[in-house]
Amino acid sequence: MAVIAQAHNTAADAGLRGRLLTAIQRMQEHRARRAVYRQTVRELNALTTRDLTDLGISRSMITRLAHEAAWGAAK
Repeated sequence: MAVIAQAHNTAADAGLRGRLLTAIQRMQEHRARRAVYRQTVRELNALTTRDLTDLGISRSMITRLAHEAAWGAAK
């Protein structure tokens, strides 16, 4: 009986460990994507209106373009 309880606890620990590792991995991925978003916004905001116009970008498009750069195009 104790062996069954031991096996159950080990499986539960592995499940918990797996969920924690997955959560940590998702947080790291979100942090990296957020950094891409912020960097893109920063770089595009640093451009002059004329430079943006030459690229075919208006200032109102900056946040959407940064979101697409970080998370991909919306479906």
